[in-house]
Amino acid sequence: MTEIAAATSFGPFDRAELEEMKERWLKANIECEAAGDWKPLASFYTVDSTYGWNYGPKKDFMAVGRDEIRDIALGQEMEGLQGWIYPYQTWVIDEKTGDMIGLWKQVYEGTRADGSNYALEGIQGSWFKYAGNFEFAWQRDFFDYGNVSSLFIEMMTDKAMSEPMLKRVEKSAPGNLPGWYDFGTAPVAFW
Repeated sequence: MTEIAAATSFGPFDRAELEEMKERWLKANIECEAAGDWKPLASFYTVDSTYGWNYGPKKDFMAVGRDEIRDIALGQEMEGLQGWIYPYQTWVIDEKTGDMIGLWKQVYEGTRADGSNYALEGIQGSWFKYAGNFEFAWQRDFFDYGNVSSLFIEMMTDKAMSEPMLKRVEKSAPGNLPGWYDFGTAPVAFW
């Protein structure tokens, strides 16, 4: 397993540049949510960047390089999630290191019987390492996998999942898709 580049190799950055990166990212996210296609976000990553998250106690996900980020993280892993939005709630930005943390919510357009949207509870977010040139060197997402499982079970029970989302859940159930690694064996360290 290789290590993420040391934080000392990034920054310091001009605060205005980081704020502009954030605004570009937010605008592109809204456009991708509306289109139901997140692949265009790949242009925000360096050619050799990495993007990963944890899938519970046994699996991690990691995409290595812009192509895998586009095809696997933003393609395969976002299949069936049309109708979901990820509104950012707040950001923490460190211009000395290029660390950018965006806290977001995951909300489905479908509603429960009481009128509330199906939405992921708990804290969700992304930790980005800015590389300059309006690109990220890496991204690590964090969310409560138990809450994801609970929400998806609720949606299945309520028959509220779209057909594409049901196919996505079925496809990923075995846990052996490209980019999925047994815990601790991803080709790049998480932290």
